[in-house]
Amino acid sequence: MLNVTLYTRMGCKLCDEVKTELGELQSQYPHRLVEVDIESDAALKANFGLEIPVIEVGPYSLKAPITRQKLQMTLGAASDRKNQLEQIGDPEYLMRIKKGKKVTTGDRVSYWIARRYLLLLNLFMLFYVGLPLLAPTLMKMGATLPAKAIYRIYSPLCHQFGFRSFFLYGEQAFYPLAEAKVDGVKTFEQVTGISKLDDPYSITRFQARNYIGDETIGYKVALCERDVAIYLSMLIFGIIFGLSGRRIKSLHWVLWLLIGLGPIGLDGFSQLFSQFNWTWFAAVIPYRESTPFLRALTGALFGLSTAWFAYPNIEESMSETRQYFVKKFAVHEASQ
Repeated sequence: MLNVTLYTRMGCKLCDEVKTELGELQSQYPHRLVEVDIESDAALKANFGLEIPVIEVGPYSLKAPITRQKLQMTLGAASDRKNQLEQIGDPEYLMRIKKGKKVTTGDRVSYWIARRYLLLLNLFMLFYVGLPLLAPTLMKMGATLPAKAIYRIYSPLCHQFGFRSFFLYGEQAFYPLAEAKVDGVKTFEQVTGISKLDDPYSITRFQARNYIGDETIGYKVALCERDVAIYLSMLIFGIIFGLSGRRIKSLHWVLWLLIGLGPIGLDGFSQLFSQFNWTWFAAVIPYRESTPFLRALTGALFGLSTAWFAYPNIEESMSETRQYFVKKFAVHEASQ
């Protein structure tokens, strides 16, 4: 028996007319009618909202206006194709039919993820950037054990240099190196007494990595300035994307390269290579230490553009997954 899927919504008179026509063709082309309400999913509504009624029979589809003649031709073609595939025992067709008859736990989990993936991503970003911000708060409250656990957890994920990190509850929000030449702020060397930080191989860099802070200076966030900006901007875009109904189009990959990768690569790599103490390279790129503003700006641009590029593409894939399972569940329910 053919499975005929009708995409419809409440109050659709044209859909009711198509259902009547299908009922009259039931004896000629035996079929099982499966109705899918497009209001049940945003992707279905976006795809079919201006086209219903829409009929799908196997690989064939019809869009409004749907006449009796078109229905007969489509049902006939689908019936002939089904009979031919069954006669030759096409393995792909038989496997598809077998899968369509069963709704597994994996199917339900996949559908659940496809519907809630954005919530999961936003919760992950909130958790990932929230814990590093919680660490200095715990230090301020005197809960040093859980705070230090957070610092330790994030230590393989970030360099955690105090002179490239934000500080909370202290005199300043950041304490850059003197080489960064940020006017009007105390430097990291001044407030900590840790010196010779211009050498990337110096043991004092490990001191700066392990330095957390105190009541006067404040306490270090467990992620560096750039990483905080990256993940916080991704979280912000994720929230905006959700509030938009996931309708924002993907950023073109060329713009992602220019806006996202370009600035962060230029700022990060020029700083990195300039500090290797290569005499021959100093003539090309003199020693430089980036500023907190540049780190936060380039990190935010990278995080925002990356989420803008990735999230709409993920939504496109997930919407196809949702449509597949909505149809499969409806067919399975109708066959019971």
